Amino acid sequence: MLKLLIISTIQCLFLVSSQIFLKLALVGLGKFNFSWSYFKQAFTNWQLACSGISIAIATVLWLYILKHFDFSAAYPMISISYIFGTLAAIFIFHETIPVSRWIGISLILVGVVFVAKQ
Repeated sequence: MLKLLIISTIQCLFLVSSQIFLKLALVGLGKFNFSWSYFKQAFTNWQLACSGISIAIATVLWLYILKHFDFSAAYPMISISYIFGTLAAIFIFHETIPVSRWIGISLILVGVVFVAKQ
């Protein structure tokens, strides 16, 4: 189970990295419009490329996890990404997280621990 926890944590880090890069790319692109210059700017955006690479790596790791571990143990492990996402919201995007959300994140963490102990 430790192997699943380690691989799932790495997979979740890539999953969250993908979303962080996507958010940064979209903020940098400005207001959306259907123009050639907008799409040219989007397809040459390094943050958007990093988002794609990160999600590709996360997907490959997820395929490995699904192949080698029970689905009932593997699927709850991706909840770790909610924890990393919230930390990214604080440290990268400087968001304020309300207490109710921290309670939810704590419950998620407790759930992951229960699943990992099986």
